[in-house]
Amino acid sequence: MSPPTQDPQRLRKKRIEAGLNQRELAAAVGVSTAHMSLLERGLRGASPRVLKRFTGPLNCQLEDLMPPETNAVEADEAGAV
Repeated sequence: MSPPTQDPQRLRKKRIEAGLNQRELAAAVGVSTAHMSLLERGLRGASPRVLKRFTGPLNCQLEDLMPPETNAVEADEAGAV
């Protein structure tokens, strides 16, 4: 099982904002409904090519589906005790 490359919560949020259910979005991007569910639950990662196919139906940029970047300073501060 591949780790998620996308942010599952962002993917789901964008789908809901677009007014699509999982079945409709899966059909629009050419993946199975089961795979769509796995992507949204973070149990599977989508390849960059598949993620790019989501941008049209979701009317978003690829970056909108990715995990937020952590600032190096914030990461150091979070690790410091």
